Amino acid sequence: MRFQLTANSATTLAALGIVYGDIGTSPLYALKESFRASSIDASPANVLGFVSLIIWSLLLIVTLKYVLFILRADNDGEGGVVVLMQQAIKNLKGKPVWLIMMMGLTGTALFYGDAMITPAVSVLSAAEGLTVISESFRPYVMPIALSILFTLFFIQKKGTHKIGTLFGPIMLLWFSAIALIGLFQIVQSPKIILAFNPYYGIQFAITHGWEGFIGLGCVVLAVTGAEALYADMGHFGRKPIQTAWIKIVLPSLLLNYLGQGALILRHPLAIKNPFFLSVPHWLLIPFIILATLATIIASQAVIAGAFSLTRQAIQLGFAPRMTIIHTNNQEVGQIYLPLVNWLLLTAVTLVVLVFHDSEHLASAYGIAVTGTMVITTLLFCIVMIKNWHWPIPLALLLTLIFLSFDLIFFSSNLLKLIHGGWFPVMVALIVVTIFTTWRNGKIQIKRMHQTNEYALDEFVQNLNDYPPQIVSGNAVFMVADPFNVPRALLHNLKHNKILHNYNVILTIKTKEVPHIPDSERIAMKQIGPRFTRVIADYGFQETADISHILKLMAEQGITLDTMETSFFLSNDSIVVANKTKPGNMGRLRARLFKWLYTNSASATSYYHIPANRVVELGAQVKI
Repeated sequence: MRFQLTANSATTLAALGIVYGDIGTSPLYALKESFRASSIDASPANVLGFVSLIIWSLLLIVTLKYVLFILRADNDGEGGVVVLMQQAIKNLKGKPVWLIMMMGLTGTALFYGDAMITPAVSVLSAAEGLTVISESFRPYVMPIALSILFTLFFIQKKGTHKIGTLFGPIMLLWFSAIALIGLFQIVQSPKIILAFNPYYGIQFAITHGWEGFIGLGCVVLAVTGAEALYADMGHFGRKPIQTAWIKIVLPSLLLNYLGQGALILRHPLAIKNPFFLSVPHWLLIPFIILATLATIIASQAVIAGAFSLTRQAIQLGFAPRMTIIHTNNQEVGQIYLPLVNWLLLTAVTLVVLVFHDSEHLASAYGIAVTGTMVITTLLFCIVMIKNWHWPIPLALLLTLIFLSFDLIFFSSNLLKLIHGGWFPVMVALIVVTIFTTWRNGKIQIKRMHQTNEYALDEFVQNLNDYPPQIVSGNAVFMVADPFNVPRALLHNLKHNKILHNYNVILTIKTKEVPHIPDSERIAMKQIGPRFTRVIADYGFQETADISHILKLMAEQGITLDTMETSFFLSNDSIVVANKTKPGNMGRLRARLFKWLYTNSASATSYYHIPANRVVELGAQVKI
């Protein structure tokens, strides 16, 4: 029993480091930006109002919605908007599937906008702590922030498993420190405890009208990172994430926001930077260092999330293949995507250079977060009704409660659209366009190939009756449809007029579950003396590997020597038609698909096939 408690504590500590970096660093800017954006003065009633809104946002949105309800909508222990989308479409057919898929893709796309802003706003906010010491440090804030961000992205290729062990203790120290600082301020102004009364938040919103509505757009900054609780559930499980929130994160955040409010009650001018001004002067330097470490951890979690989401999109057929590097042999979830990493670094650098400081960046922050929250609630409603079979009135009531918060925050953030909020929206539109273009293009190619396909079983029987010239060695034909003849096999017979001594028709499928055990991964069927059909199933959190598949085949009796095996791949040449047919993509999107297809990672590198054993055959395809 003692070991079990120790193991649970270690998992909770790890969850603290990975899951809560984003929401844990929100106190750096949330309350400050709430006052700045709304231009509301720091009167006692206004301070109590803003702090009350933040407190109840943490209690209702994060605790009630995510911790108590959304975390229960897992798929084999995994969470995230992609998982929720897969769950929602499981029991649906027809047009609603397309609509739900678009919602899921939009939620995924919004995450990329968030992933570009979070590192920038977090690291800039920490570096701006130097200006509390002296305004002479202000010219150095941006160079310091950029240096930290460059370093963070450059070390991604080495993997995070080594430094990851430090994340938990550092974040535990961070939450302990902000809780103590908050408590120190509360003791001096205990009146701030009144903010727990929701009356002050409601009264504030009613009294201030439009200005209060604008302020709500920044109050939501206090709950950024709530999606991470759900998205990272597969790494730690539901219980450790819930335990870390209830016992450590929520109390620490409440104490710190109350502490900032207490300071402003005594010194209204502290609204310019209430977080760092709450810290005793002699502790500022250590606190700035600790805040910087915490923001690096928050940024790391978002970057890792972008890697994971991209792999899921590739596996589910929404994005072209990219090079995926596993940085830890023991942890399947620790991956590195070079292209995504450098695109994110470029985007984050541009964000810092364009917006300059956390104040302007906060204007761009929020739309992506609140948009994803709305989508999560709608998808969750479908899961409650279709998957859990809850009574429809109960499911709709809970959905309306969640949407009442989500839509208010989302609509207030829409006001930021012309002040920077356009950026995450633009990023999301680009990503959704890429996702849908790739999926539609692949479907169109598949539809064209189906008109010239032959049933594999009949084809093999025909070869038995009229055998071609047989050559020594093995051939593996990778194909999407295991029941039709691979085009590469047809080309080989047509042009080379030979057949290998032993042939494997290999299909790699992605299932709508995160992981599949090796015992259930391979299905093999002999369809002739020289042919075997092999179907290898993978979850959308996994990446297929040829050497692993060959190993599992050997365990079931079929051993292929890699040096005596040729791997045949179909590689089409895409041509954009002068005129598009009804139902096909327009020429502009067709050109985009051609570019994506041409520049996607080859199957050779993606599936780790020995390059000197690959033969590529294909045809010209007009779209």
